[in-house]
Amino acid sequence: MRIIRSVLVFIWLVLTLIPLGLGLVIASLFVDDEKLWWWFAVPWVRGVIGAARIVGGVKYRVQGFENLPPSADMRRLVLCAKHQSAWETLFLPGMTPHPCSYVFKQELLRIPVFGWALGRLNMVHIDRSQRKKAWTKVAEQGKKLMDRGRWIVIFPEGTRTERGKPGEYKTGGSRLAIATDADVVPIAITSGRCWPRRSFFLVPGTIDVSIGEPISSAGREQGELMEEIGNWIEAEMRRLDPEAYSAPATAPVGG
Repeated sequence: MRIIRSVLVFIWLVLTLIPLGLGLVIASLFVDDEKLWWWFAVPWVRGVIGAARIVGGVKYRVQGFENLPPSADMRRLVLCAKHQSAWETLFLPGMTPHPCSYVFKQELLRIPVFGWALGRLNMVHIDRSQRKKAWTKVAEQGKKLMDRGRWIVIFPEGTRTERGKPGEYKTGGSRLAIATDADVVPIAITSGRCWPRRSFFLVPGTIDVSIGEPISSAGREQGELMEEIGNWIEAEMRRLDPEAYSAPATAPVGG
C-alpha cells in the first residue's frame, strides 16, 4: 500500500507540473516574476505537499512560524534549512509570506518543464565546480533579489544528508547574510523520517518543522555565525527526532 500511495503522489506531481510549468513559461513573456510566483509556483508546491499528506500519509507540524516576519516586513532574510529530502524544497516556498529564491546547482535547469520554470523564476543557479565565480554570483544576485523583497533559501549542508547525521555546514549562507546585511533564520526539518533522501517512497508519519528566531549578521564573522546556525539546527533536530540520533549535537563547519 505504501508503494501504491507513493506512486500516486508522484503521478500527481508530474501531471500537475506539466500544465502549470508550461503555463508559467508562457506567462513569463507577459507578467512579472512575482505574479508567476503566486499564480503558478506556490499553487503547485502546495498541491504536491497536499497530495503527500492526503494520499501518502505524510503530515507535518510547524513550530515557530511567528519568527518569520509578515509579508509587509521588507527586512532581508536568508533562510538556512536542514536538508534531508526533496520535501522541504517543496514545502518552504508554500509556507513563506514572501517570494523565495533558492540557491541551487545549475544542472537542475536541464530538467524538462521543471528546469524551464525554475529558469523563469529569478532563482540563483550556480556552477559548483567554479566556487569563486559561484560565490560572486550568489552575492550579486542575492542582493538584487533581496532589494526586491525576496528571501533567499540556502541549504548550508549543500546536499541532502542521511537522517540522524549532520552534514558539513558550509559558510555560504552566513557569508551572504553578512555581505547583504541580512538576518538569518535557521530551520530544522525532520523530513528524512517520512521522505528518505534519494527515494520517492513515502513513509506515513509526521514531519516536524521548527523555525528559529532571526539571527542578526551585523558585526559577525562568517565561520562563527554559521557555527551558531548549524549548532542550533542540529540541537533542534535531536529534540525533534531523538530516536534518529545517538551522538552529541555538533555541526562541522566548512568553507
